[in-house]
Amino acid sequence: MFGKKGDITLKEKLVSYFGIDELGSTVPREILAGFTTFISMAYILFVNPSVLGASGMDKGAVFTATALASALGCFLMGLFAKYPIATAPALGINAFFTYSVCIGMKIPWQTALAGVFVASVIFLFITIFKLRELIIDAIPANLKYAISAGIGLFIAFIGLEDGGVIVADKSTIVSLGHFAGTTWLTIFGLVLTAILLVKRVPGGIFIGMVATSILGIVTGMIKLPTTFVSAAPSLKPTFLVALKHVGDINTMQLFVVVLTFLLVTFFDTAGTLVGLAQQAGFMKDNKMPRVGKALLSDSTAMLAGSLLGTSPVGAYVESSAGIAVGGRSGLTAVTTGLLFIFGVFFSPLLSVVTSQVTAPALIIVGVLMAQSMKHIEWEKMEIAIPSFLILLGMPLTYSISDGLALGIIAYPVTMIAAKRGKEVHPIMYLLFFVFLGFLWILNI
Repeated sequence: MFGKKGDITLKEKLVSYFGIDELGSTVPREILAGFTTFISMAYILFVNPSVLGASGMDKGAVFTATALASALGCFLMGLFAKYPIATAPALGINAFFTYSVCIGMKIPWQTALAGVFVASVIFLFITIFKLRELIIDAIPANLKYAISAGIGLFIAFIGLEDGGVIVADKSTIVSLGHFAGTTWLTIFGLVLTAILLVKRVPGGIFIGMVATSILGIVTGMIKLPTTFVSAAPSLKPTFLVALKHVGDINTMQLFVVVLTFLLVTFFDTAGTLVGLAQQAGFMKDNKMPRVGKALLSDSTAMLAGSLLGTSPVGAYVESSAGIAVGGRSGLTAVTTGLLFIFGVFFSPLLSVVTSQVTAPALIIVGVLMAQSMKHIEWEKMEIAIPSFLILLGMPLTYSISDGLALGIIAYPVTMIAAKRGKEVHPIMYLLFFVFLGFLWILNI
C-alpha cells in the first residue's frame, strides 16, 4: 500500500475490482455495510446449532459448519458475482430439517443431511444450465416489486417479534407485547434509528445498533461475556457425513424430502435475490445483471454446507440492512464473509448483539423495502390481486417461498380472467403447476 510512486494501493485495487466508484459508493461505506449485514445476521451462528441440535447433531460442529458455509457463500457472492448479498443457512428450512424430517418422520439426521446434499447437487445442476436464471427473468416486473416489498414486511414482522413488540396470542394470533424488560431496548433502538435516518445521518442503522448494545450493557439487560476468545469447535462429528449416507435415500418418502429441500431453497433464494436487487437498484429492464453468477454462488455454498454439516444455505434477507446503509458492491459481502470467519474465534462477543439489538434494524429496513409497492399497478386488479397475495403471504405464512407461491398461482388465473393470458410468459404457466405441486407436497 505504501510502495513506490505509481504503485497501485490496496484501496485502488478494491475500487477497481468491485467497480465501487461506478456504483457511487466508497470503500469505508462498503466495509461498514458488510459489518452491518453481519451484525444483522450473526444470530444464525447461535440459532442454527440450536435448531439442528434438536435433531441430534453436535451443536459445536454445526456452529463451525454454519460459519464456514456462510463465509464461503459470501466470498463467492462478493468476489465472483460482485453483489452485496450475504449467504447463510436459511431459517425455516432448518426447522423443516429437524422437526418435520428428523423428529416427525423419525429419519436420522445423517440421512437428512444426505438429502440436503442430493438436493444441492440437483440445485447446482439446474443452475449451471441456467434454468433458475430463466425462471427469475420470466417473473413480471410488478411481481418482482411485490416480492421486494413482501420481504420487507416479512423481515419487519421478524423484527417486531424478536424485539417483543408483538407476541403470539391464542385469541387473535398476534397481539401487542408487554413493554417491559428488554423490549425497551428495541423501542429505544427503533426511535433512535428512525431519528437518525430522518436526519439523514450516514450509517444511522449501524449507529442505532451500537447505541442499543451499549444501553443494554449499561442497564444490565445485556451481560458482558466472561471470555472474549474461544477455539473453533471441531467439525469432525458432521464433516462429510452426508456422503456416507447418500445410499440411505431409497424410499419415496425420502425422495419427497429431497424435493422439498430443493423447492423451498430454490424459491426462497430466487425471491430473496430479486427483492434485494430491487432494493439496491440493480434491476435493468426487469432483469438482474450477473444473476447466473449469483445463483451459482449460493448453490455452491449450499453444496459445501451439506458436506460441512448444515442445512441448506441461501441468500439472506438481512443483507438488506447492509444495502440500506449504502452497500452496493461485492466488497460488502466479502467483509461479511471475513467476519463470519472471525466469528468462529470470537463467538462470546456475539452474545452482546441480542435480538433486541437487531430488531430495530430489521423493522427500519422493512420500511425501506416496502417503498417498492409504489411501482405496482394497483389500479389493475389482475396485477393487484397476485401482488397483494405475495405482500401479505410472506409475513403471514412466515415464509418467502409460500408467499411467492400464492402470488404466482394467482397470477395466470387473474391475467386470463382479464383476457391478457397471451401476455403471460410460458414459464409462468409452468410455475403455476410447479407451485401447486409444491404446496401439495408441503401438506401431505
